[in-house]
Amino acid sequence: MSPPAMAPVLGVAGKEFKRESGTARLLGSGSAGIAELMIFHPVDTIAKRLMSNSTRVTSVSALNTVVFRDFAQAPVLSKFTSLFPGLGYAAGYKILQRIYKYGGQPYVRDYLTEHHARDFDSAFGKGTGKAMLNATAGSLIGIGEIVLLPLDILKIKRQTNPEAFRSRGFFRIVADEGMGLYRGAGWTAARNAPGSFALFGGSAWAKEKIFKLEDYNAATWGQNFVASIVGSSASLIVSSPLDVIKTRVQNRNFENPESGIRILTNMAKNEGVTSFFKGLGPKMLMTGPKLVFSFWLAQTLIPAFGKVV
Repeated sequence: MSPPAMAPVLGVAGKEFKRESGTARLLGSGSAGIAELMIFHPVDTIAKRLMSNSTRVTSVSALNTVVFRDFAQAPVLSKFTSLFPGLGYAAGYKILQRIYKYGGQPYVRDYLTEHHARDFDSAFGKGTGKAMLNATAGSLIGIGEIVLLPLDILKIKRQTNPEAFRSRGFFRIVADEGMGLYRGAGWTAARNAPGSFALFGGSAWAKEKIFKLEDYNAATWGQNFVASIVGSSASLIVSSPLDVIKTRVQNRNFENPESGIRILTNMAKNEGVTSFFKGLGPKMLMTGPKLVFSFWLAQTLIPAFGKVV
């Protein structure tokens, strides 16, 4: 049974903090996931196709081909609709991911606060210790996100390599591929750990150091927005190299996989060090706002729902 809305809990240091109800966390994070999906799925498709591209883009025509594939010469409306492949998989993955990540991190944060708050304060100092605790909770929940990896893989393949499906449906693919749908799990965990650490830690740092907030749930919409920008920007920069490798591992044909180490070696040899940051510009300009939007919405809605449910 979920605790009462915004129920007070005593941490190991004896300091009271507020805990939102499970319903509030579910509604807040789920709403953020749905809103993000409806607005930003085409942006996500563009970013994934740019990261999957291994050739140099030297002209507008080449960029048009990379982004729109077979619809490069099609009318504008057809080009736009071509950016919605894998929407079903994306819906399942994105909504579950946001519920798990944004709704799950507070549970890990609560546990660490109850049992280890004093340790973080001793190691990093009061205030900074609280931000580091939030970052650590985010990192731990990010590693566990690999349970949703099959849906992420199918979404990415729909966006970047639809030929891999060969007219097979979801259940046939699951039966045929089995644990192959967890290909790239190690790289995903390696990306999520620092990425989620930076996301939640950057946001907590902004609330602590910029806005001098002791209760992060008391942040205004504007304060949550600024904190989300700080956390999201840090997350995208930190996780970019591993995200490129993860995407290339996942977008290969099912019958022709390639290891992350081999991809890493080939990228360094053939494309140079800058290849590990391919798509970072578009991600900061397009995927960045998506992450800022959903994280800001979740951070704002969870405390808001916590007051009424």
